[in-house]
Amino acid sequence: MVTNGSQSALRIWRRHMREPLVLPALAGLAAILALVGPFGTDRVLSFWPRLAYWGGIALGSYSIGYWSGQLLKPVVPVRGGVLLIGIVTGLGVTGLVVVLNYLVFAQSPARDEIASFIATVVSIAMIITVMLDIAGRQLGASTDLATKPTIPLLDRLPLEKRGRLVALCVEDHYVRVRTTKGEEMLLMRLSDAIREAGPVEGIQVHRSHWVALAAVKAGRRDGDRAILTMSHGADIPVSRSRLAEARAAGLLPR
Repeated sequence: MVTNGSQSALRIWRRHMREPLVLPALAGLAAILALVGPFGTDRVLSFWPRLAYWGGIALGSYSIGYWSGQLLKPVVPVRGGVLLIGIVTGLGVTGLVVVLNYLVFAQSPARDEIASFIATVVSIAMIITVMLDIAGRQLGASTDLATKPTIPLLDRLPLEKRGRLVALCVEDHYVRVRTTKGEEMLLMRLSDAIREAGPVEGIQVHRSHWVALAAVKAGRRDGDRAILTMSHGADIPVSRSRLAEARAAGLLPR
């Protein structure tokens, strides 16, 4: 069975890495580090191997920090949670640096340097994690305010039901709009409802059903079709003709 902790996180990761600034920013950071050549890398590596080395450090460290946050944020308390994520990230980055240094330079930290090496990397990771968390909260708040009016479908719902979109389901000439705050029947076509869903990422999995990707908790096969378990409300069927699209979106096992 596909679980929310794996497939949903992978979908978010793929979307995140396709953001216009992520990879260019990592590439720019790697280029700067390659030019500067810190920690003596300018003396032992020429530019292109140095660029590959720092590119691996940048991408690996970013990935470790991302997955540490994805795995720990749902289970750690808000107070002190960011520091714990920073510690786990630092330990992961420490392991990455040790492995890369051994593969590239055939070196590993001396025994009397291990403690200070780990403390340095973990401290840096904690500082960066806290700074990114603060920046992310501020950016997220401003983004929510800026993007809320761009989902016209939500404007059709009563105020108390305007949560995050979960699913759209056809019933006779109506569309049942399911959000995290309830359901509402609207007299409209499914195609129009999907269009008015705006920037919410989702796919039509059945001629009568559309789902928001982030709201799918799990997926399982059921004969010639499949069933999606949603974060709120009843399960959603996937028709046989839509199985390939659902698998491509990461909703079902391949």
